[in-house]
Amino acid sequence: SAYRLCIMRKLPSLLARTVTSGTSASPGLPDMSEVRSKLRDIVGASTNWRDHVQAMQERKALHTLLAKRQEDLPPRRMKDSYLEVILPLGSQPEIREKYLNVHNSVRFGRILEDLDSLGVLICYTHTKQEMQQRSPLSIVTALVDKINLCQKIIHPDCDIKFTGNVSWVGKTSMEVKMHMLQLHDGDYSPVLDATFVMVARDPENKRPAFVNPLIPESPEEEEVFKQGELNKLKRIEFSTASLLKMAPTAEERNIVHDIFLNTLDTRQEGEGTVSFQSRKLPPNSVWMEDAKLKGLQICHPEERNIFNRIFGGFLMRKAFELGWATACSYGSSRPFIVSVDDIMFQKPVEVGSLLLLSGQVCYTEKNYIQIRVHSEVYNANTREHHTTNTFHFTFISENEVPQVVPKTYG
Repeated sequence: SAYRLCIMRKLPSLLARTVTSGTSASPGLPDMSEVRSKLRDIVGASTNWRDHVQAMQERKALHTLLAKRQEDLPPRRMKDSYLEVILPLGSQPEIREKYLNVHNSVRFGRILEDLDSLGVLICYTHTKQEMQQRSPLSIVTALVDKINLCQKIIHPDCDIKFTGNVSWVGKTSMEVKMHMLQLHDGDYSPVLDATFVMVARDPENKRPAFVNPLIPESPEEEEVFKQGELNKLKRIEFSTASLLKMAPTAEERNIVHDIFLNTLDTRQEGEGTVSFQSRKLPPNSVWMEDAKLKGLQICHPEERNIFNRIFGGFLMRKAFELGWATACSYGSSRPFIVSVDDIMFQKPVEVGSLLLLSGQVCYTEKNYIQIRVHSEVYNANTREHHTTNTFHFTFISENEVPQVVPKTYG
């Protein structure tokens, strides 16, 4: 099936190969609740919302522990940051409820939350200094570069194992590769690969901070590191190729013109009288403006991260769920997530914000639906809107879906 064309990352972490098979749920591995509790310990986060200001004040004193330059920090190896974490859905049924959806499979939004927490902990493991109990770094998610799935269904009653490590390091940023495997008949089989980019900032999360350099130890690791460098260059190239800065290419202009010609209403008499405004919808199509869903979220303290901003994983879960609902209502059947691309975290979301989410079908092909979810915060006092994130999700629907057609240049 077309779904099988979903390709796993060509350069999976070589460290993950050691865990692609095993006979049972690995005893002694930390679980997701331990990951979150470790993160709170590393940062010294408050467990009570009224104490959050004091907790952040205490972090200010950690400024003196920051490196003045990257060269002052000891280099690290990929295996130094390697972590394995268990999600014991099979062996501990009491945690299953939180992960269950109505189709009796695992909620993918919950997996996004877990990947986000694990990615941050991996980076703290890479930057850990032996003598310091608390880290002076504020490590936050900057970008979800790619998540590729190779299983349609994630089972709710089989243990899941997450593995990951830092795969590339710049001066203040780190790329993390993570893998998710699920236990079937005594073996762990791959479910997804994820690439996140994290940035390190000072204790108050105001300015960039240096992180330990990474030294590849083998030709395979050098290949992984090189891929991280290429990913960075691609992102720079992509950001400069925005339509707001650069004209479309010849190929893109032809595509836009073809869409325009296919939607012109030529039934009027004589070519000279055809109006630019008079447009018709081709058969089995939907205007893009009619393929939207919106949502509103009040951001409560419960959803805060260790820095008392709204947790990036929560934002991803909410955006994914709106994206799924948009794909579901558009295709009139159950959609399955295939990949997640280019989630940009442009601005942090403060506790107490009103979060507005807009889901938009932006491309379709056969059974595939591409959804863009735009998230912005609305400040009720100033009446200002600020974009915080854009999310891109690709779904496959059980049936072929109508073609989505844009009406305007935008």
